[in-house]
Amino acid sequence: METKDVILSLRNKKGMSQDALAQAVFVTRQAVSRWENGETVPNTETLKLLSRLFDVSINTLLGSPRLLYCQCCGMRLKDDQISREPDGSFNEEYCKWCYADGQFTYPTMESLIDYLVEHFSGAAFPPEQARENLTAHLSRLNHWKQS
Repeated sequence: METKDVILSLRNKKGMSQDALAQAVFVTRQAVSRWENGETVPNTETLKLLSRLFDVSINTLLGSPRLLYCQCCGMRLKDDQISREPDGSFNEEYCKWCYADGQFTYPTMESLIDYLVEHFSGAAFPPEQARENLTAHLSRLNHWKQS
């Protein structure tokens, strides 16, 4: 879906007119019309306002041009799983289970692996194999590369 379609759909779902949306994000109705016609796209600051207003990520507003993965646990991210900063803005780097309100849930990669092995290993995926695979996978994620 293109940005123009996303903005139109979100505005309609919220029951807003172009005028109401324009007022909410401090632009003109004509600017909203140009976004929805695909003539222009909102600037970065306006995308942030739209993200908060519609409670979706900027990635979604842009038509999900890239797949997002938690850089702590590797889970693919959907809007309702993306973490938030203390001010309520999205942090598209992490899921809400690994990072919330400016704090990481797992202080070490080992503590995350312990949790995952405990909850997701089984007969088909024994703990030793799970631990080995998780260690290899997680060590490639940005959060653990930086640690």
